[in-house]
Amino acid sequence: MSTSAHTSAATADVIRNGGTVTDRLVEANERYAAGFTDPGMDAKPVLKVAVVACMDARLDLHAALGLELGDCHTIRNAGGVVTDDVIRSLTISQRALKTRSVVLIHHTGCGLESLTEDFRHELEMEVGQRPAWAVEAFRDVEQDVRQSMQRVRTSPFLLHTDDVRGFVFDVTTGLLREIDPS
Repeated sequence: MSTSAHTSAATADVIRNGGTVTDRLVEANERYAAGFTDPGMDAKPVLKVAVVACMDARLDLHAALGLELGDCHTIRNAGGVVTDDVIRSLTISQRALKTRSVVLIHHTGCGLESLTEDFRHELEMEVGQRPAWAVEAFRDVEQDVRQSMQRVRTSPFLLHTDDVRGFVFDVTTGLLREIDPS
């Protein structure tokens, strides 16, 4: 696994040579594709699980959960919050691609803990248009996991709501702590 220092050095080299971060990613993809072999997998996750997690760059979900390519659907957004779009993705995951379990992962030190809905109002003042979405900021990560579990369990669109579990990932230890839904 590359470290941030390694990635930053590689990115700095590309930028010094007149490229961008995206150019670095495209170059990395070319190297990847050169050795790529079609794994011949189906789009249906082998473990029939969908993982909803925060987009935080410190969360390496596959490594932290012992997952391999093709094991799960991964749905990520700011905070790992269950929004309408997450319900949309979970509905497609369950109804079209046969997943049955949902794992929700929030984490310690989340950026949404330091924001409020004022962020949305400030954005409106800056750009002249109110965002259609809510920030979904929170102060209590455990309570937000409970709220997200409740949103999944009560969605009329989801077929399988009996195996929904929520966790907080500790970014300093790498451990998951399960949250009691009640």
